[in-house]
Amino acid sequence: MVNYRHLGRSGLKVTEITYGNWLTHGSQVENETATACVHAALDAGITTFDTADVYANTKAEEVLGAALAGQRRESLEILTKVYWPVGPRGANDSGLSRKHVFEAIDGSLSRLRTDYVDVYQAHRFDDATPLEETMLAFADVVRAGKALYIGVSEWTAEQIREGAALARELRVPLISNQPQYSMLWRVIEDEVVPTSAEVGLSQIVWSPVAQGVLTGKYLPGQAAPAGSRATDEKGGAQMIGRFLSQTETLERVQQLRPIADELGLTMAQLAVAWVLQNDNVASAIIGASRPEQVAENVKASGVQIPAELLARIDEVLGDSVVSDAALTAESSPSRR
Repeated sequence: MVNYRHLGRSGLKVTEITYGNWLTHGSQVENETATACVHAALDAGITTFDTADVYANTKAEEVLGAALAGQRRESLEILTKVYWPVGPRGANDSGLSRKHVFEAIDGSLSRLRTDYVDVYQAHRFDDATPLEETMLAFADVVRAGKALYIGVSEWTAEQIREGAALARELRVPLISNQPQYSMLWRVIEDEVVPTSAEVGLSQIVWSPVAQGVLTGKYLPGQAAPAGSRATDEKGGAQMIGRFLSQTETLERVQQLRPIADELGLTMAQLAVAWVLQNDNVASAIIGASRPEQVAENVKASGVQIPAELLARIDEVLGDSVVSDAALTAESSPSRR
């Protein structure tokens, strides 16, 4: 079964493995398969589920809500996000204005078939809206009982520090950040992680297997396997392109296989277990297109990787690792 960790300095516990439905539900896989994956997550002990209104333009929330129908709500931790355009993309259909936040939370709750979400997250930082307006809107969502906690996603260290200061003034619990993080993508380590630890946030990380690259299934000089993320023209191929274009990176990833074998893990399990070695990481988000993938990936929970193997991983990957802290800022557009 899956272990639990506290999220930030809060009393809320989440499973070390979070089931997320970005790029799958309402898009890549049929609803019946998506439901089977959610049920597989529940059977494996996962109780934390992450989604966003923008995923499949609200359809992912609908699929997740239907898949969780009938479950004991108190036994689940449901997270969703707001920022990116939804609906007809009108002038106020995106961003973190008070208007959009208030309308977005009601839409998400309806689609998720719940009265509240456990964590409501700002999917990106909104330069077009005063931070004070955004944080007050989130505080009022919490006070209305529509969310228990708030979080952010892909915010820089400075943005997190400013948001945390306002959250303290407003007496609202800001407890998490959701960034990309993997053996290959470590841009949060130098600035975001220390700042988060200082102000009481922890990370719920996405893409711990680097969009599938760290599974080892993408071989240097060979075509991507049929049906893989790299062949998905609905968004997956674009996301994974950065890594697939680098032959040396793919070669180095193959050299991780003996380390996984030594630990009795698959390559994917090694990748998920690796991010969980970071004390500031509360949970790693996994997705799935088949129920079997969920059952395999949860085995990363509770794994301890010895220091000497962590050092060997660093040596193997070498300069293939991306660690420039400035790349976090690039993930948030300068305009909506």
